[in-house]
Amino acid sequence: MKPDTCCIFNLAPHYRRPIYTLMDRELHCDFYFGDSVGTPIAEMDVNELRGYKKTLPRKRISRWKYYWLSGSVRLIFRPYKNYILSGDSKYLSHWLILFFALLMNKKTFIWSHGMRGHKTGLAKWLNKTYHKLSSYVLLYGEYSKANMLREGFPEKKLKLIYNSLDYDQQLTVRKKLHPSSIYQDHFGNTLPVLLYIGRIQKVKRLDLLITALQTLKADGEPCNLVIIGKDVDGTNLSSMVADQALNDHVWFYGPSYDEAEIGGLMYNADLVVSPGPIGLTAIHAMTYGVPVITHDQFSLQMPEHEVVLKGITGDFYKIYDVADLVAKIKAWIHLSPEDRAQVRKNAYTIVDSKYNPHYQIQLLKELIDKS
Repeated sequence: MKPDTCCIFNLAPHYRRPIYTLMDRELHCDFYFGDSVGTPIAEMDVNELRGYKKTLPRKRISRWKYYWLSGSVRLIFRPYKNYILSGDSKYLSHWLILFFALLMNKKTFIWSHGMRGHKTGLAKWLNKTYHKLSSYVLLYGEYSKANMLREGFPEKKLKLIYNSLDYDQQLTVRKKLHPSSIYQDHFGNTLPVLLYIGRIQKVKRLDLLITALQTLKADGEPCNLVIIGKDVDGTNLSSMVADQALNDHVWFYGPSYDEAEIGGLMYNADLVVSPGPIGLTAIHAMTYGVPVITHDQFSLQMPEHEVVLKGITGDFYKIYDVADLVAKIKAWIHLSPEDRAQVRKNAYTIVDSKYNPHYQIQLLKELIDKS
């Protein structure tokens, strides 16, 4: 039986390997991937997918950063019934696919951030029109869905697919985790441990976290901080740490790709803090039961911020307000053992119910069966 679903994705990021593998096995898709998105992202080995067909060159066609996936438009004339597209309205080749699909009575699924409320004028109109052309929009979260409902989109068109990591592997790791002395051994104390994991970039505002750490120390409530990840932006955080005499309280762990190692580090931390926008880090933290603090301006957030439920799995501080960040950290490092155990349970429930590839594949199967 020939595949009736064509996936045209702007890239094959490594973190998407679990859901793409499920799609390959259970939906029998054909996959076409773009070769770049302009930022350094680890990619999966596309040859693992039986349905992998081709990598398409991405070409920039204007100074306003519009793009064209070479060879993608001709795919609309092949005998596929369904087309799943990732990427936004900047991909002009996608526009043609959507137009032809309407004329040919084929189903299209745009897998995107949708309308997050941060665009205005022509950019907003283009984004709205682009999503209107599709049969369904697969969204990462409720915030974007609410914005699109206010813009007049019918609810039946908007489907929440959320996001996921390598859930099955992480679940295996999670079941083996237990309290350890890793931080006591490293720092030589039993202070609360704050943690950040992800690429170290200026937009993540880790400078605010260092300032908060200094304030906590001055207030007589010192904490330790572990930073897992690679500096890809020249943030020079180590100099800031040295200038504020915090070397004994900050562990620049460096990048790690060992999930068992990461799981142990996260499970034994008290709190994950991302002063800037938080993305997949939020899902990662919840998978191992760690509460999260991030900022409260949702139009500037990534959709994964929705796993942070105020007072249940974490908290939000007033964006870029160090005093409020310090206050929120203080509240969360003083949880009783019973409350901490409940937070861990709450976090597990969120990831286990929605933020995993099994939820995503079930939604895709239901939608494609309708078409």
